[in-house]
Amino acid sequence: MTKVGIIGGTGYAGGELARILSTHPGVEIAAMTSRQNAGRKVQDVHTYLKGYVDLEFTESISQTKDLDLVFVATPHGVAMKEVPELLEQGIKAIDLSGDYRLHDVAVYEKWYGHTHTDVENLQDAVYGLPEFFRDEIKGADLVANPGCYATSIILACAPILKSGLVGDEIIVDAKSGTSGAGMVPTERTHHSTCGESIIPYSVGKHRHTPEVEMAVDRFAGSHSKVTFVPNLVPIVRGIISSCYFDLKDGVTQEQVDEIYSKQYGNERFVHHVPEPSIRAVVASNHAQTSSKVIGSKLVTFGVVDNLVKGASGQAVQCMNLMLGLDEATGLDFPGLGV
Repeated sequence: MTKVGIIGGTGYAGGELARILSTHPGVEIAAMTSRQNAGRKVQDVHTYLKGYVDLEFTESISQTKDLDLVFVATPHGVAMKEVPELLEQGIKAIDLSGDYRLHDVAVYEKWYGHTHTDVENLQDAVYGLPEFFRDEIKGADLVANPGCYATSIILACAPILKSGLVGDEIIVDAKSGTSGAGMVPTERTHHSTCGESIIPYSVGKHRHTPEVEMAVDRFAGSHSKVTFVPNLVPIVRGIISSCYFDLKDGVTQEQVDEIYSKQYGNERFVHHVPEPSIRAVVASNHAQTSSKVIGSKLVTFGVVDNLVKGASGQAVQCMNLMLGLDEATGLDFPGLGV
């Protein structure tokens, strides 16, 4: 049985990892860390895990021996301090923060506002989007789990960008539930502020922007301009990203649908559908894409649960590939639907 650990076990992503991994047939959760809850039972903090995870939080992952793989589910700036020691011990790592997503250290430091202290491993990290980088993930020791917005946007944009049938400007209007802001409440995410409203935020400065640009350029083969507008909506889970393109002359709906069907037709977790729905994917690792040709314009949609396919579920999908397991292991369940 493969032994895994979770650094940062009290946040939404850490708790979601534990929920998924607690019934995974190929791994054992051997450690979960939390500085503020060290010594407390995991199931006393995450009461939904009672009867599933019989562990106490430890302050440090080094207190647990013989781990095979560790998830780092912390705010940015922490993983770069933890990952080098893990890799030196031969322990594989998956980082759910932004510390290893951007290979250009100058871009990282511009958007995240501090110095990157592990540039060597930054260059070697594999971007953890299995539908496009499956083979690289299989051989990786360090995977940078994509951001939630980035996952929804890249799934929506990559196939059409690869086709060369659209222009080089993309406008993204994305809407996310409040769990995407993390567990610590802010004035902006207080229910009385966002409960009956739609709030644009971090326009022009959201940290998923360079990640999206990096991936978009890779698929387009040239630089594309991305205008990204994130919005907070009064739901707990889920993201829908609407992506707008200029189409080249004569491109039809049938051509576009064929491109997406060819890309995702054999994928277990990504489905091209006529009408996308957040509720169809909530609490699952599934994602939906959709496309609509409107004259000379194209709108594509990407829909994910920000905590599962947008974070912890995708990390488990990557873990499965890194360990030589079927990538759907422990994740093969549908969305809630309602």
